[in-house]
Amino acid sequence: MAWRQLFLICLSAVALLSMLWEGAAVSVGPRQVAGQEAQEDVEEVFMQESDALNFLKKRSKRSPRFQDEVNVENRQKLRADELQREYHEEQRNEFENFVEEQNHKQGERSREAVEQWRQWHYDGLYPSYLYNRHHI
Repeated sequence: MAWRQLFLICLSAVALLSMLWEGAAVSVGPRQVAGQEAQEDVEEVFMQESDALNFLKKRSKRSPRFQDEVNVENRQKLRADELQREYHEEQRNEFENFVEEQNHKQGERSREAVEQWRQWHYDGLYPSYLYNRHHI
């Protein structure tokens, strides 16, 4: 029974807080503030127009780029190329190792098959060639 009471208290607290939040959001608006106070608040929040233009636009699209920007972009491209080269080299090495291992296994199977064939067909003579066989 205690957990139900606790649940209801929490639910009512959430509902109360949500109503207060909506009420505060509606009550505080730009229409309620007087004209002079609104101007002062806007001046405190926003920076001057010239500062904003310089902040957002350091250079135009057609102006030449700074050498630092070019250097940073080149370093990023070189690093990306290096990482891609390392990745492909690693993939190639892994594939070469895989192929080498497969070839080794295939050669081993072939040698085992040949050895089994020689043991089966051995006629007691050395060298044991097919033309050494004496069929009567």
